[in-house]
Amino acid sequence: MKFLAILPATLIASAPALAGPFVNVEANSSFSGSDYSGTSTDFHVGVDGSAGVASWSMQAGPTVVSPDGGAAETILTGKVGGSVAASENLSVYGEISAAFDSVNSYGTKAGVKYSF
Repeated sequence: MKFLAILPATLIASAPALAGPFVNVEANSSFSGSDYSGTSTDFHVGVDGSAGVASWSMQAGPTVVSPDGGAAETILTGKVGGSVAASENLSVYGEISAAFDSVNSYGTKAGVKYSF
């Protein structure tokens, strides 16, 4: 857990300048086959930046969780991510996300991207 608290500070300290603040409104809907289960809509503010071959981003704010046929609720969510260019055509990226509710949940994403 300490890692999650230290990571944003490390990313900010390693970047010489911020590229700037941003607002990100994003809706994610879920389906199983043709059965709709709900939508979560993020209303995040964040900052991103870069230094050399690395770039980073962090954002947080309220998320409205609207299950199909249920009452909507608002929870706090956020994510921190980064990317490093391994070569001219290859980058490696990762993201850690969290949702704070009666039971907190966390997620990770990692991958590589090759551009032709």
